[in-house]
Amino acid sequence: MGKKKKRVEIEAETNNPENSLTETETNPSLLNGDSHKKKKKKKTRAEKETNSEAKADEIPTVSIAIAGSIIDNAQSLDLATRLAGQIARAATIFRIDEVVVFDNKSSSGNNGAFSTQNNSNENEGGAAFLVRILKYLETPQYLRKALFPKHNSLRYVGMLPPLDAPHHLRKHEWAPYREGVTLKERATSSVGTVVDVGLDKNVVVDQANEPGIRVTVAMGTNQNLDSDLPRQVVSSSKPREETGTYWGYKVRYASNISSVFTDCPYKDGYDHLIGTSEHGLIVNSSQLNLPAFRHLLIAFGGLSGLEKSVEEDHKLKGKNVHDIFNLYLNTCPHQGSRTIRTEEALFISLQYFQEPITRAMQRVVS
Repeated sequence: MGKKKKRVEIEAETNNPENSLTETETNPSLLNGDSHKKKKKKKTRAEKETNSEAKADEIPTVSIAIAGSIIDNAQSLDLATRLAGQIARAATIFRIDEVVVFDNKSSSGNNGAFSTQNNSNENEGGAAFLVRILKYLETPQYLRKALFPKHNSLRYVGMLPPLDAPHHLRKHEWAPYREGVTLKERATSSVGTVVDVGLDKNVVVDQANEPGIRVTVAMGTNQNLDSDLPRQVVSSSKPREETGTYWGYKVRYASNISSVFTDCPYKDGYDHLIGTSEHGLIVNSSQLNLPAFRHLLIAFGGLSGLEKSVEEDHKLKGKNVHDIFNLYLNTCPHQGSRTIRTEEALFISLQYFQEPITRAMQRVVS
């Protein structure tokens, strides 16, 4: 079943504002390193960025898709926050490139207390909440105050363990690249922007940007912060391209499961789709052979599983999970509990896929 690749036939969604998050959730300043493209650049710089993006697209990526309904079932806001923290930790530990949070209709009929306890004027559903927490935790600590205004959903994030990702650098650490946020402060030179990169002194980059934008800065080898030598803003994929360093995950919201596929940010979409379920095929990890992929997606269902999410999506009418996914696997057979929570399944499954993914990536490189 899994060896024969199936074609996912899904109609592209129209740009319906109702399928989007609020302006806060879609604010470019909260996205990983994409916001520096906001300003128009000279042709030569645009060409460099295009070449960089093309190079980044050649690097194999692994994405995960998670149903936002897992948050709606939480019994309190602090438990929902802890759950989101577990998702962020798993994504970072296993070097996930993109986390897609999708809505599903079954989330509206949950029995949890999350929606009633999160009942301030800033109330948001489980999917939007998960997106916000995932973005917050992926952001280096020294940038959070500038990029995230106070919000009820962030009330308990202080109790979560840090991700301690490679781009979450300490003040005393020097690295070839650092994440920063543009400031209102004027640069001494006529052209340039002052950026806070979490060091004792701010740095100046060689292009003009609006304040409050997250950027990735190439620090170079000159550690003298008093120098007037401007640094360079680069794509957020540059650290991985040049040094192989994991540089965090992107976060994307999808209004339903079909939007997970149709709104894929990669040029040619995901070329291999894997669904996980207790009803899936049982294959030992050592015997699982994945094709040489460019962009792999692994999907995890909500309280009712992926089957229910597909059934509820009108764009997938007449289809089942086996029509959509190239592989539909049970990564934890012979389970002792009647149910495996999504956050548990995430750690189990990502460990299960480690060896097959490594083998597939080695075939891409060779």
